[in-house]
Amino acid sequence: MAERLSLEHLKYARAVGETGSFSAAARAYGITQPALSNGIAKLEGRLGDRLFTRSPRGVTPTPFGVRMLPLIEKTLSALDGVLSEARRWNTYVGESVRVGVSPLIASGLVARTYSAVCDLPAPTPKQLVLREANLAELREGLVSGDLDLIVVPSVAPMPGYEHRVVDSEPFVLVEPVHEEPAHEASEPAELLELADRQFILMPDTCGLTTFTRDLLEERSLPVNAYPGQASSYRVLEEWANLGLGSAMLPESRLTEPGTRHRIVLDEEGQVIEVFYEAVWDPASSMAAELRGLADRLVRPTA
Repeated sequence: MAERLSLEHLKYARAVGETGSFSAAARAYGITQPALSNGIAKLEGRLGDRLFTRSPRGVTPTPFGVRMLPLIEKTLSALDGVLSEARRWNTYVGESVRVGVSPLIASGLVARTYSAVCDLPAPTPKQLVLREANLAELREGLVSGDLDLIVVPSVAPMPGYEHRVVDSEPFVLVEPVHEEPAHEASEPAELLELADRQFILMPDTCGLTTFTRDLLEERSLPVNAYPGQASSYRVLEEWANLGLGSAMLPESRLTEPGTRHRIVLDEEGQVIEVFYEAVWDPASSMAAELRGLADRLVRPTA
């Protein structure tokens, strides 16, 4: 029997076509670039020709890819349509709202989510069923219907889904505490000054590493990564304090007492912020409630 096409490999090809980059597509799915490249290679072997050409200018579709990528997109959209229609047919609008959050989401926003779900106007009170997972799992949960809404950092698009920015916070630079400071602790750090620094990164699953890399790459700054990887925000901070490198993370994720950190500014002197968004399926039977929930999640202005 002929080998079947892999749904995951088709998704990888679509992501490369949308982003024009193997590394960006891998980050969007929370996998390594070699794993994604291997999946694309297997798909190309199954289809009988190459889909993409790599050059110094980036990744472009081959003539074969130009023909096949729209078909791949139609296939995946059709499968998503089957899932959406099945959810509309079978979904029971019960007493629970299933919300997925990235580990990067601060506790204050999680608490606001709980209050917003409790305050939803409905014939019966709603209960929050919360799930924390990495970005790839959250997106898959939303597509499959296992989650009603996800709250994630705004680091990768989900075409066809509704998005609502609900919060943001400053991005800060963490520096070794034992070194003689070159700047006052309260003095902001300009992003362009960080070009020669070595940065400690985490596995690319929660969105922090994606945000950090995109921030530097968009300005053509080198991503000089420390050879190891921190397993948590606390370890990231501890290693930066030890002098293994610098680290950047949202201000709410600072945990170590006495950590020396500075707000990061862009080229125009504006504070760089991490934005968080609520994402949901507009075809959901709960779409109106979810839209109202997203509105309630927006951080109140002072």
